[in-house]
Amino acid sequence: MATKRSVRALQSETPLIFELSRPGRTGCEIPAHSSLAKPVSLPDGLARRQAPRLPEVAENQVMRHYTNLSVRNHHIDRDFYPLGSCTMKYNPRVNEDMAALPGFSALHPLQPAITCQGALQVEHELSKALAEITGLEAVTLQPAAGAQGELTALLMFRAYHIKHGGRPRRRVIIPDSAHGTNPASIVIAGYEVLELASGADGLMDVSALKNALNEDVAALMITNPNTVGLFESRISEITRMVHDVGGLVYMDGANLNALLGIARPGDMGFDACHINLHKTFSTPHGGGGPGSGPVAVTKALAPFLPSPVIHEAGGAYSWDWDRPDSIGHVHAFFGNFGVHVRALTYILSMGADGLRAMSEAAIINANYLRVKLGKAYEVAYDAPCMHEVVLSGDRQKAKGARTADIAKRLLDYGFHPPTVYFPLIVHEALMIEPTESEPKETLDEFIETLLEIDREAAANPKLLQDAPHTTPVRRLDEAAAARALNIRYFKDR
Repeated sequence: MATKRSVRALQSETPLIFELSRPGRTGCEIPAHSSLAKPVSLPDGLARRQAPRLPEVAENQVMRHYTNLSVRNHHIDRDFYPLGSCTMKYNPRVNEDMAALPGFSALHPLQPAITCQGALQVEHELSKALAEITGLEAVTLQPAAGAQGELTALLMFRAYHIKHGGRPRRRVIIPDSAHGTNPASIVIAGYEVLELASGADGLMDVSALKNALNEDVAALMITNPNTVGLFESRISEITRMVHDVGGLVYMDGANLNALLGIARPGDMGFDACHINLHKTFSTPHGGGGPGSGPVAVTKALAPFLPSPVIHEAGGAYSWDWDRPDSIGHVHAFFGNFGVHVRALTYILSMGADGLRAMSEAAIINANYLRVKLGKAYEVAYDAPCMHEVVLSGDRQKAKGARTADIAKRLLDYGFHPPTVYFPLIVHEALMIEPTESEPKETLDEFIETLLEIDREAAANPKLLQDAPHTTPVRRLDEAAAARALNIRYFKDR
């Protein structure tokens, strides 16, 4: 095999924790003086009728069990995770140390402001930093993810139009390459979706946009760089066109990793932008969370921000609830605070120059992959890309191996697959985001692996069709697994 990385051997079967259980074994000892060792009286009807069915195992068995589980799953600490449009970058451990400080981790969200001034300062400083980074006026940290940020901005757009025009308007325009959450957010916010086909160059078709604009259009939602990894070179013209009919423009911030210190959404004419702290600003977001999707807005939209907002006067911080035009709460409390601490730590650690260097490195890495892989894989739009490159597996499909087969085969080489079959406008899409945190050696291994997989597709496509071969679990029916998820373990049930 030509690649430096050999195919990993099948991991030996590891007994599951219930199978290791033996009566009388214990992994902990509760001191006699502990309150946990004392009998507890429970109200009638609340006590268990029988002991819970828990495994009885020694401490070393527990540690080995969870360590083995951790290496069965792929994660960024284990190896390369080039998931396009999701920025699965390395999370510096100093971020975790800061979020674990007792003054932050032991807070309660209902504490009076006077007792958590440090936490409020973190929120205030992070808001100011994000406003500067985006070139916008004000920020809410409440949204818990990018999709909730989208909905928050659209609700603010609706409130703005009602306040200034007496009606919410009807439609929101998106390109056909939009993230899947965009149309869902539009409908939930009470609007109709108007989808426009992208141009042959992968960019927004400005002529089609011009024909679609009228006074019924509330907003345009667009990602820049867009979902095929290209910068919308006519973005200032696009935002001006929407503003000319009284509409607003929203930037999906999923791809902000390409812009830091280079370009700002506010300077391009955007009225609002969500920021994925759990992507661009390097906080963990595997396994469904925790996320954070703050929204930055112009001065005109600031009165409609979710309440409360943080007010600072003379070095003291407080919550400002007196906001009559606010759309109200969008989060049970004030956002995912632990993520905020991590993001601010990252921003302060990097500094302005470091953030720009980060985006520049991400762009260089993506273009390096584009050039090297373009020898074997079709590049969807063969032009300089930003932080991610979109390839097509059409050439490999002609040899008998689909993009899904390529993705599964990558697992045998120890790499997580990139995003596949998205964006929808690219046939057999492979969407790769290398981020800035991977060295050239890792990228070269990944490139050579994909080239080797292309050679395998030509010589023996069934090898790919049956992949993965070395993972603890072979290829699943993913649709069935998602619809009938069962995470309980009882061997006799």
